[in-house]
Amino acid sequence: MSRKIFLPVVAGLLATAVMPGVAGASAARPELQQAIQAFVDAGFAGAQMRVNDERGEWVGNAGVRKLGSPVKPPTNGLFRLGSSTKTFVATMVLQLVAEGELSLDTPVAGHLTQFGLDERITVKMLLQHTSGVYNYTGELDAEGNFVPGIIGVGKDLVEQRLRSFRQEELVRFALSKPARFEPGTNWSYSNTNYTLAQLLIEKVTGRSFAEELDRRIVKPLGLKHTLAPSTRTTIPGPHSHGYYRYEDAGTWKVVDVTRQNPSYLGAAGGMIATSEDLHTFFSALNSGKLLPAGLLTEMREPHPQSGALRYGLGVFVQDLGPNCGTVLHHNGSALAGYASIMYSTPDGKKTLTGSITMGDAAIDPSQAVTKPMENLLKTVFCDEEAAS
Repeated sequence: MSRKIFLPVVAGLLATAVMPGVAGASAARPELQQAIQAFVDAGFAGAQMRVNDERGEWVGNAGVRKLGSPVKPPTNGLFRLGSSTKTFVATMVLQLVAEGELSLDTPVAGHLTQFGLDERITVKMLLQHTSGVYNYTGELDAEGNFVPGIIGVGKDLVEQRLRSFRQEELVRFALSKPARFEPGTNWSYSNTNYTLAQLLIEKVTGRSFAEELDRRIVKPLGLKHTLAPSTRTTIPGPHSHGYYRYEDAGTWKVVDVTRQNPSYLGAAGGMIATSEDLHTFFSALNSGKLLPAGLLTEMREPHPQSGALRYGLGVFVQDLGPNCGTVLHHNGSALAGYASIMYSTPDGKKTLTGSITMGDAAIDPSQAVTKPMENLLKTVFCDEEAAS
């Protein structure tokens, strides 16, 4: 996505106090406070974060909930997940595989006959981004320049952010563009893959994506604030505001984009949740409570052509280096204004979850987030020698 859109970046927060009423919440941890404050210092408006590890649970916030107000973000506020949604979707598809309703090698065209999909595209290719299908939210051209998708950037994004989309409409737009490559021959991140995965889930089960999410993940895990993509433009609960900074006719503008229509991202990024629910979900997934061991292993197998990104089936696999180990993650950004972070050790015993919001600072979030995030990950997942 364009640098002018809030990219799938990662970030954090400063805990100013332990969240009241959290069972087993840990005492103040200065090392986390220092690591997380760096994000607010880098220009992000606000953040909320949760760390669960052998020392217990730490939650906190930093920055502001809303520009012009001194109130800090809610420590367990709701936020837009962006592409963290994809891990939920991949989990649901793999559950269908475990149940024998699908196989990873099943051609998608046989289920979604209305699109005339290339018959070589399989279920696995959708989940690992190897289908070659064009990304309806935009692509890079041969020179590396961003070409907008069905919604543009800047003023177009602001004006269209409340528009409702049918998922079929998004797919048809993508299929009107040339494929990036022959199915299975390369790797390229495409939101269209997960829009197709949503439609596949609905076709195979005969139920809506929201019903299946509730039946397979939300209710079994007791998630309290996890919402499926819909056309609701508001966030139904305590939340921070997100902002979008763009240039219009030579003038820089900042717009509150808290209200936006999740149907544009759907199962590619339209869910809403809290840091607590993300922790519960990702810990359960990685500890083997949602998938059989064999499918969990396959989920974590990076496709060789995803390069340094090391993308498996709905998750990234990242080696943090000596004394740190491997983490699984899938961070995300909404249409604009919000970013989510979701990390876990392979056993699910240590997690880092939360959200940051953009404000009015003149920063490129994809650049501003890099160094603070590297330090935060070392602080959370590495021993003291590695983090120093």
